[in-house]
Amino acid sequence: MPGRVSAVDRRRAARARERQLQYMHSFREEWRGREDQLVAAMRAHAGNIRGVVDKVRPIRADDCILEVGSGGCGLSFNFGGDVVGIDPLADDLRQLFPWQRDSKVPTITAEGEHLPFDDASFDIVLSDNVIDHAEDPQRIVNEMTRVLKPGGVLYFTVHVHHPIYHLASRIYGAWRTLGMPGEVTPFADHTVHLTPDAAKGLFKKLPLRIVSQTVDIEQTKRDVKTIAPRHMGDRLKRLFYKNATIEVIAIRQD
Repeated sequence: MPGRVSAVDRRRAARARERQLQYMHSFREEWRGREDQLVAAMRAHAGNIRGVVDKVRPIRADDCILEVGSGGCGLSFNFGGDVVGIDPLADDLRQLFPWQRDSKVPTITAEGEHLPFDDASFDIVLSDNVIDHAEDPQRIVNEMTRVLKPGGVLYFTVHVHHPIYHLASRIYGAWRTLGMPGEVTPFADHTVHLTPDAAKGLFKKLPLRIVSQTVDIEQTKRDVKTIAPRHMGDRLKRLFYKNATIEVIAIRQD
């Protein structure tokens, strides 16, 4: 069962959502005139993930597919099949991005913590690096498992970080709760900075069989050394890894 969500977490989630919408407006302007390139990249990414899922359990034409956190450029819009996207900002994002308005994929404004579907409604559930913006990541994972059919596939990713960032995130939350001024972008945009162990712990005690669980910490450490540091934050990343990705693929058990 998910734990009780604190007032701190609720406020951080509300602010993170506000900032995400602001970012989506900026993102649209950044890519204005280059939408074709962006859509091509979205197509390629969705195709890669579809290939990963298909190897675990061949995707059928009649599969019902859900993406939790479809965002502005989610997998939903190019995954293929009977897909529906869920996002708290779905109504706003539909107006911002033409490929969403033109897509036959429906998107619903809803919280991942409270999915508006019956138990065992979907054959495939996708969540691609979104739950660390939300109020209660554990409850979202629980809900994704609840709506997945027995034998269905869960595909999940999220960024994970060195424990020092988790500590800094909690201190930041306490600081803001006391009404202190100033926002630190990485901590204002996210409600949590999960460690690898914390991310893996989200799946404990759930009726899931983990098929694959990988995290690219070493590659992330190598990659950051190839980029010239712009500020102190970049220098810290050379000592304490940040934004590694954990990928979990699981099958719902009976």
